[in-house]
Formats: sequence, C-alpha cells, structure tokens
Amino acid sequence: MSVTFQTQNPQQLLDAFDAAILKREPTGKIVTWVKHGDMIHYTHTAPQWRYKAYFTATITAAELKFCIIRNKDVAVSTIAYSFYHGHLIQTFLDHFDQLFSVASASAMPTSGDRCN
Repeated sequence: MSVTFQTQNPQQLLDAFDAAILKREPTGKIVTWVKHGDMIHYTHTAPQWRYKAYFTATITAAELKFCIIRNKDVAVSTIAYSFYHGHLIQTFLDHFDQLFSVASASAMPTSGDRCN
C-alpha cells in the first residue's frame, strides 16, 4: 500500500514536502498534512481523517515512496486508504510538480510496498 514518486532527487522532494509542512516554504504552505509523534510519520489534518492512517517515507536512488501504516491495532478502511493516497498525490501535484516525473499508487497491498 504505497504512493511512489519517480524523481531524480528524492531527498530534495521529501525536504520540500517537510519544509512546506513546517511552513518554511515561501511559495506555498501545506496545512493538510502534519508530521506526527516521532516526526517520521505523516497524517492528514482534517478532523474526519486525522489519525485514520499514517504514511512513512523511504528513499531509493530514483524514488520517494510513502507507505501507509495503520493506526495501532485498527485496520485502515478502504475509504481512508483511498483518501490518503489520492490526497497525497494531489498535494504533490499542487506543490511539487516540477520535482517528480511520475506518481503512482498501489490499489492493493503488494510485496513491494514495504517501507524498510
């Protein structure tokens, strides 16, 4: 269960996202996502979606991948899954479209969705 951004500089893309969340980005602030707890997980801020799931990010040579993780012992609902994935892609298209070439989301969990 992941969202993947193909990019030549995945660390730059993640840093831009983090800066916009922390409102350091001069051209656009992101208020719909927050870093949570240990500051390595991301959750949505809308009351109906907050804490329904979390994303964790990993970087490879050409990808920034966000894997969804569930909230403790509660499974992520199909609706929350689709909202989180769709909204993360929308956020990146709105703010960082020059920093990646392709965004994709898995429809169902696959073996390649692990963020380790």
